[in-house]
Amino acid sequence: MSGEKNEGGDRSLAEAVADQLREALIAGTFSPGQKLSEQQVAAEYGVSRNTLREAFRFLTSQRLLTYVQNRGVFVATPDAEAVIDIYRVRSVIQRGAVQMATRGHPAFARMHALVLQGREYGASEDWRRVGTINMEFHRAMVSLCDSPRLSSAFDLVLAELRLAFGQLDEGAHLHAPYVSLNENLLTAIESGNAMDAVAELDAYLLKSERGVQAALQRKLSR
Repeated sequence: MSGEKNEGGDRSLAEAVADQLREALIAGTFSPGQKLSEQQVAAEYGVSRNTLREAFRFLTSQRLLTYVQNRGVFVATPDAEAVIDIYRVRSVIQRGAVQMATRGHPAFARMHALVLQGREYGASEDWRRVGTINMEFHRAMVSLCDSPRLSSAFDLVLAELRLAFGQLDEGAHLHAPYVSLNENLLTAIESGNAMDAVAELDAYLLKSERGVQAALQRKLSR
């Protein structure tokens, strides 16, 4: 919960609420196409409706929400074209992260912990949680760049990607293969051979993009 601040801090508060809503999108809390009730969301985050509207405007400008006149604010629904661009951006940012990785970087410990968590949730077949762990794994990878700007840009990509996933059946077929593939990718990056690690990343992202696009096509053909 945010808790409403004084008027002088309205803009920074709206940004903080936008950050919290973006994290909720990455975690899969909201569904693509879901209508957001100003009254309910404002009450949940402990802010005024004016502050919430400003947060909604931030997220709309980032393509995570959509405003429909006379209908309200809805969670965005990325299409196949958006998915292509999402993976294009992922490739650029994550290739950079692989190439900039340095031995002993704190992000590696975080990635190892997330691989273990992914195995645990996979064993219990909590595939939605596995999907969230996967998002966090790639977020940790980008932190190898030590760039707050790149990390912020990547958060937007992750939120859009989760909204693409949210249109699909987030079951074993979508998430299970990446439990072991994350471990393989981590091993490749830690090896210090950037060329091999980039090749591993490229294969990973290609497999992931093809899987998402195929699932979207199946959904549309029903």
